[in-house]
Amino acid sequence: MNSTENKILEIFNKTEALLSGHFLLTSGRHSDKYFQCAKVLQYPQYNEAICKNIADYFKDYEFDTVICPAIGGIVVGQEIARQLGKRFIFAERENNNMTLRRGFRIAPGEKILVCEDVVTTGGSVFEVIDLVKQNEANVVGVGFIVDRSNGKVNFSYPQYSVIKMEVISYSKEECPLCKKGIEVVKPGSRKSLDGK
Repeated sequence: MNSTENKILEIFNKTEALLSGHFLLTSGRHSDKYFQCAKVLQYPQYNEAICKNIADYFKDYEFDTVICPAIGGIVVGQEIARQLGKRFIFAERENNNMTLRRGFRIAPGEKILVCEDVVTTGGSVFEVIDLVKQNEANVVGVGFIVDRSNGKVNFSYPQYSVIKMEVISYSKEECPLCKKGIEVVKPGSRKSLDGK
């Protein structure tokens, strides 16, 4: 890890945002580690400092708008757009598909930067990229705070993450934590999947 990554990891630890336990990830996979970015991003000074890394990386790229998937990426995307003086919108899941709501529009030919908080498999980001393409606009890059894949996820556009870590995840069937009978928690809800 470089010095920037170490500083960011210190912030995650200080804000108790790097959790240990048995977690169900958005991707449907299970892990013993979870980055709860919201616990860091609740402090505007940390959000500004962390997002500055992404804004600095893309500052010389020509684009019109920052888009992110709701809900985790909203604070990240809005801050990056603010720092770079760009428009900001977000996509939401409706009937299991990423879509634009609330009057948001993407114009044909518009240049878009896609942002997110945490990437594990990249599923939500790939869906947002597809949404941009469906609107005949152009993706110029992808920026995110945490790359849980340690660089294994490739979006086929210039991409930048503030911190890269390989955090192992498992399918439900191969999860050693499930096999040990350890209760699984869906982060954010702090409830087990059996409703307790």
